[in-house]
Amino acid sequence: MIKQKATLLLADGTVFHGSLIGNPGTNGGEICFNTGMTGYQEIYTDPSYTGQIIVTTTSHIGNYGVIDEEVESDHPTIGGIVVNTFSEVHSRLDASGTLQDYLVKNGVTGIADIDTRQLVRHLRSKGAMNAIISSEFEDDLDGLQAELEKVPDMNGLELSSTVCTQEPYFFGDENSAIKVACMDFGIKKNILRNLADRGVYCKVFPAKATLAEMEEWAPNAYFLSNGPGDPAVMDYAVKTTKDILETGKPVFGICLGHQLLAESCGISTYKMHHGHRGLNHPIKNLMTGKSEITSQNHGFNITREDTEQNPDIEITHVHLNDNTVAGIRLKNKPAFSVQYHPESSPGPHDSRYLFDDFISLINKN
Repeated sequence: MIKQKATLLLADGTVFHGSLIGNPGTNGGEICFNTGMTGYQEIYTDPSYTGQIIVTTTSHIGNYGVIDEEVESDHPTIGGIVVNTFSEVHSRLDASGTLQDYLVKNGVTGIADIDTRQLVRHLRSKGAMNAIISSEFEDDLDGLQAELEKVPDMNGLELSSTVCTQEPYFFGDENSAIKVACMDFGIKKNILRNLADRGVYCKVFPAKATLAEMEEWAPNAYFLSNGPGDPAVMDYAVKTTKDILETGKPVFGICLGHQLLAESCGISTYKMHHGHRGLNHPIKNLMTGKSEITSQNHGFNITREDTEQNPDIEITHVHLNDNTVAGIRLKNKPAFSVQYHPESSPGPHDSRYLFDDFISLINKN
């Protein structure tokens, strides 16, 4: 089989030539890398990756195909994928199809047969930047550069309202005693499953839902989800979070939800050099003194100096690689959040106790 050629162009002018995978075409986004050894399907369907090109550092992608039960959203919203060796066949007996067919079906363009180790080292050094993948500009780098310049900068980009549900929906057992209003900024299905497994009946609301709309349902607590984009430009979500805190009801935030909780308390956020994305990030719980290995996916973080100077905020978790803030709790409200993903899909389950902590907080109130 003759492979169709493809080109990857980075914003700093670096070029990689390889083979087309997925859907033919041209597509761009911010390029980033995930160091996870497994779980490519969950990664590709995580709404937090909206508008990003994902480099997977594990050598072989596609080996076990795709399966319907392992998606984190209805369809991928990524800007593309970059892999080393791509398999168009799979060895998984219960797979619903190949990754190649899945990418084509969902219009995802990717590139294979490049040195991803070299690329990741470059991004680790130079930082996340925009890039573009194309099977249409093989000998026209000037034309491809012109297309790349049309790709928006992730810094200052609001994306949650484009990927969230447009209408509220329910998840879990309607007879459950605990009702949680979940704000969908790009929520992963496994977060909802973790809540439902603990006896929570969830109603998932669009990102721009108001407190009044959610309070009509009379929830016992609120959940702020993960999602894509820059939290600093999400004024609507910060306002709603402030309103939620005024109710005095328990609040739990994950990833973008963590950043929005911080912003609502006057703590600024910033864009990281290359972010944290992978399944083996070490976190220390300052409350217990124990460490946990976590799943992470974020390119923004909250400012440590602001957090330390806020008398109403306590830092509960830190990232052991770079000492960034990984968790906070409010001293004057029943609210807490973490920067990482305790639902861990994919990844280790060390942090799922946080869902239990949320249930305990609800039961105390």
